[in-house]
Amino acid sequence: MLNEKKYRLLNEIKYPSDLRKLSIDQLPEVCKELREDIIEEVATNPGHLGSSLGATEITVACHYVFNTPDDRIVWDVGHQAYGHKILTGRRDQFCKNRKLNGLMPFPSPKESEYDTFTCGHASNSISAALGMAVAAKLTHHPDRHVVAIIGDGAMSGGLAFEGLNNVSGKPNDLLIILNDNDMSIDRAVGGMQQYLLNLDTNETYNRLRFKASQWLHAKGLLNENRRKGIIRLNNALKSAIAQQQNLFEGMNIRYFGPFNGNDVKEVVRILRQLKNMKGPKLLHLHTIKGKGYEPAEKSATIWHAPGKFDPETGERIQEDNSNQPPKFQNVFGHTLLELAEQNRKIVGVTPAMPSGCSMNIMMKKMPERTFDVGIAEGHAMTFSAGMAKDGLQPFCNIYSAFSQRAYDNIIHDAAILDLPVVLCLDRAGLVGEDGTTHHGAFDLAFLRPIPNITISAPMDEKELRRLMYTAQLPGKGFFAIRYPRGRGVLVDWRCPLEEIQVGTGRKLFDGTMGNNTKKNVAILSIGPLGNDVEQVINELPENPEKLTGHIAHYDMRFLKPLDEQILKEVGESFSNIITIEDGTRNGGLGSAVLEWMNDRGFSPRVIRMGLPDKFIEQGTVQQLRSLCKLDKEAIRREIKNCLQEA
Repeated sequence: MLNEKKYRLLNEIKYPSDLRKLSIDQLPEVCKELREDIIEEVATNPGHLGSSLGATEITVACHYVFNTPDDRIVWDVGHQAYGHKILTGRRDQFCKNRKLNGLMPFPSPKESEYDTFTCGHASNSISAALGMAVAAKLTHHPDRHVVAIIGDGAMSGGLAFEGLNNVSGKPNDLLIILNDNDMSIDRAVGGMQQYLLNLDTNETYNRLRFKASQWLHAKGLLNENRRKGIIRLNNALKSAIAQQQNLFEGMNIRYFGPFNGNDVKEVVRILRQLKNMKGPKLLHLHTIKGKGYEPAEKSATIWHAPGKFDPETGERIQEDNSNQPPKFQNVFGHTLLELAEQNRKIVGVTPAMPSGCSMNIMMKKMPERTFDVGIAEGHAMTFSAGMAKDGLQPFCNIYSAFSQRAYDNIIHDAAILDLPVVLCLDRAGLVGEDGTTHHGAFDLAFLRPIPNITISAPMDEKELRRLMYTAQLPGKGFFAIRYPRGRGVLVDWRCPLEEIQVGTGRKLFDGTMGNNTKKNVAILSIGPLGNDVEQVINELPENPEKLTGHIAHYDMRFLKPLDEQILKEVGESFSNIITIEDGTRNGGLGSAVLEWMNDRGFSPRVIRMGLPDKFIEQGTVQQLRSLCKLDKEAIRREIKNCLQEA
């Protein structure tokens, strides 16, 4: 039940129109209550905490000054937007954020008219907002304001610069708010981040310039051409005096800041000044990630998404995992360091996820051989290809869903030359509560048509280690390894590093049930879902249904090249084939098996189990597997349908 006293003002705000009824002097208290509400909710229903705490004042100020939803606020990286959700009619449902059939993990127009665009991946806000600003003019909404809020390291993404370049060349009144918290998920890196830290513009100077422009405009002395000319002259003089070129003003985008983005009254004042200013402009606001919650301010990386915690003490609630299998990412991190100690050519590359993918393990011991390139997946891929071209052996680790942004780089810069890059796709398959934008559903399907690439998926941690060892051996070329988020199945996961012959699978079960062997089924799995298949097969004899026939299970290991010896054996001996993959059914393992069988004249019945042809919502992995008919019960049901006596 809501605490009426604790949330005195927030309880009166259902929509931004209610917020705009308050006086500006009440806004600091609104921010305090909103921040406390976010902390209280995320403590029991885990999500992204630090970014939303840091963006609280920006959120309140924007909804206070602008007439949302008619005015458009375009969020970049939905990590920042929990306060936005609470203020836009979803506070009562926020306890179901990221849950099955609950609120989506990131803003989406499918959920609310206040959510103007999809923002699960970074760096798209400027381009989308510019499109909306142009659309406003062309659809007769000349008074509509459009604001892009970009932060959490997203300005390092190439798409952000493509958007800026177009903003500077098209007539528009777009306002870009740069929420500069010196962070992405891990500490932000690169020249852009250092540039933003050093950038400074005098606030008094900006205020005088703004008043002068208003006076000139009122006198009819400042038309659009004169305005641009004055801006160019002004920028040149300022650069000469300061001995520093302002990147944004160099692109004819008016720059204001940096200002304190955690002072809500100051942000409101500035937004009111900029609201009706013509031409593109950028407001640079410094914020503190985790602002208002001491543990999050001190350890921003940990508190980006801390899991459950005690809001009073700041103690994170962690399960005893001492007897649990490790996370796949940790097996990757330890194995990468082990390989790098043996092979001096190995280097590691990650786009802003050293902790998330556990490359920080190697980074601590070999900082000169590990590279965090920021939120720039395409660059990460091409940078890796460049190193591979001249003799190094890069392991480039990208979350599967984010690798979609590097597709051209994968083809053009690595595959064409068959360069020895090991592309490690973390978070492949269903990822759980991060939902639609983060599921690694498509990598098997979109990589399979590309020549010169080996595509593999380990069934367990030992297989991951062996595949990593195999991938860095001479002559292996461009090699992709995909593995899921979360824990594996083996507590004793360390094993000798041995080569796996590329394109070979393994038979894990081959047996008969009952006396009738006319009915038979071969199960071809790829990746960790093979463990569920094993469990289902082991439980079949205890099943009350009378099942009879020949059953075999193969761990394919490789999608490309396929193990043709296994497929020939299956095609000749089995009338039913079940393919199982934690990826889209369209274009993945099932499609590959069907194509192979058809091309060689085999005609078994092929049942393809995988993700359906739709975007999957958020929920626990187990809930989503059940929803997609990809859990153990669904596997058992398909086997039963193939073997059950009439």
